[in-house]
Amino acid sequence: MTTVSLTVNGRAEVVDTDGSETLLEALRRDLLLTSVREACGIGVCGSCTVLLDGKPVSSCLFLAALADGRSVETVESLAPDGGLHPIQQAFVDHTAFQCSFCTPGFLLATKALLEENPRPSPDEVRHYLAGNLCRCGSYTQIEAAVLDAAERLGG
Repeated sequence: MTTVSLTVNGRAEVVDTDGSETLLEALRRDLLLTSVREACGIGVCGSCTVLLDGKPVSSCLFLAALADGRSVETVESLAPDGGLHPIQQAFVDHTAFQCSFCTPGFLLATKALLEENPRPSPDEVRHYLAGNLCRCGSYTQIEAAVLDAAERLGG
């Protein structure tokens, strides 16, 4: 077993891993962060997206041991006070979800996009979020929500 020290949603955390455990598994099992979801298990759907040092990664492919000393954000970090973050509110206002299974990954990818590019074009939104799949087909609403969130955040 390997002990991994990391910062998750602004809090210092320690998890023990056998070396083959993914970050997704550690976040869900050890830290009970169930917004991180596995759908495909091979890094192509985006449901397991987390921000690792501010960059989106597929946590189903990333070994937990490699997160030692790093910062991880899950969707729980967006609104720690219980309210909605402007990105979340934009998704609600544009009904940018149906089943919501993919929504945490889209929210975190949107956060990363808007931190890199506060004023993305529709084409840039589509390109950046191409690694996140919505089985319900809410893409036009998601795009509208991302562009609205950019405005809400002053982009």
